[in-house]
Amino acid sequence: YANDEVLAAAPWSAVLAQHFDLEVSSGSTRRLLLKLAALLHDIAKPQTRAINEGGRIRFLGHAKEGAAIAANILERLRFSAKEIKLVEIMVRHHLRPGQISHDELPSHRAIYRYFRDTAEAGIDILFLSLADHLATRGPHLDLAQWQEHAQLVEYILAQRFEQGSLVVPPKLVDGHDLINIFGMSPGPEIGEFLEAVREAQASGEVATREEALS
Repeated sequence: YANDEVLAAAPWSAVLAQHFDLEVSSGSTRRLLLKLAALLHDIAKPQTRAINEGGRIRFLGHAKEGAAIAANILERLRFSAKEIKLVEIMVRHHLRPGQISHDELPSHRAIYRYFRDTAEAGIDILFLSLADHLATRGPHLDLAQWQEHAQLVEYILAQRFEQGSLVVPPKLVDGHDLINIFGMSPGPEIGEFLEAVREAQASGEVATREEALS
């Protein structure tokens, strides 16, 4: 079912090839660890399976529980801490690409939050979501739905590579500014304020230091 037309819809480039060829640790590349994550990402489905009142089967919490199980398996297999962390993040957040938007392209704020939460595994998880889409539907794949999913991934990747400031906004203010200018006390409120500024930068609402402090 993964014929030329299906594969042609998936985004790919020399930059992405280099990304997946990167060695993470101990000879393991991102490509290899993505395959491991694909193998393990639904490992917690059996113990999280439940049927709701409408008769629908749900697997609530399987991503979080699966991440812990995957990490435990890789620890027993003597994988390095870097390898385990990357696979754990991929398994924990493998549902995120499908939740980032509904029937429209995601906002810059949503893309910022996605890469903030998935950190170094953001690109890898996008491709895990594509593999999951194909594996779930198999020979019953709807080409139009697949192309829509692939276009979503391509759009997010384009924003990631073309607008680096969307993922890591330049620092406009820091904790010292908030303490000195507003008299704030050190604590979680400062971190929350700075995160709100970064989100506002990503969405285009704030562009200067003055706007951040206003």
